[in-house]
Amino acid sequence: MTTTLTEQSIPTGTWTLDKVHSTVGYAVRHSGISLFKGGLTEFDASLVDGVLRGSADVAGITVQDENLEGHLLSPDFFDAEQFPRVSFQSTSIDRDGDAVTVEGELELRGSKRPVTLTGTIAGPVGEKIGLHLETTIDRTAFGMNWQMELPNGVNALDNEVTLTADLELAKA
Repeated sequence: MTTTLTEQSIPTGTWTLDKVHSTVGYAVRHSGISLFKGGLTEFDASLVDGVLRGSADVAGITVQDENLEGHLLSPDFFDAEQFPRVSFQSTSIDRDGDAVTVEGELELRGSKRPVTLTGTIAGPVGEKIGLHLETTIDRTAFGMNWQMELPNGVNALDNEVTLTADLELAKA
C-alpha cells in the first residue's frame, strides 16, 4: 500500500479579485423557520504571498426591502455611518489537496475577532485560482445585539450568521 501526500502549497505572488465571477454572502435564520440570505455588492479581495485580505462596503448590502436595508445599516446592526467597511485579513492558510483552512481576523463594527474559514481551493489553473470559504460567527460578539421576541416566543433572528465568499482570483 502506498500513501500519497496530498498537501499542496498556496500559490505565491499577487492574485487579484475577478469581481464578475465572485460573490460574498450571508445567511441567518429568521423567525426560527427560514434562512434569510443576502450579499454584499461592493467588495474587494487579494491573495498576496499567502496572505488573503478582503473588505466590503456595508452600504452595498443586498436585501429586497428598502426599510430592511435602512434597518441593517442603522446602529442596530452594521452602523454604516460610523463603521462603513467590514474587513478580513488572514494569519495563516493551510491547504490539503482541495481543502483549505484560513485563520484570520474579521473586523465588523469596529470590533476585531479571530475567525476560522473553511472551504475549498481550485487551481491554479492557468492564471486563475478559486476559493470557496465559509465561517459562522455570533453577530452579538460584534455588537449586533438587536432582537425582537415574536408572539410565539421565538426570537426574530438567530445570533449565528454564516458568511460565505466565492472568490475567483487572477494572477497579477
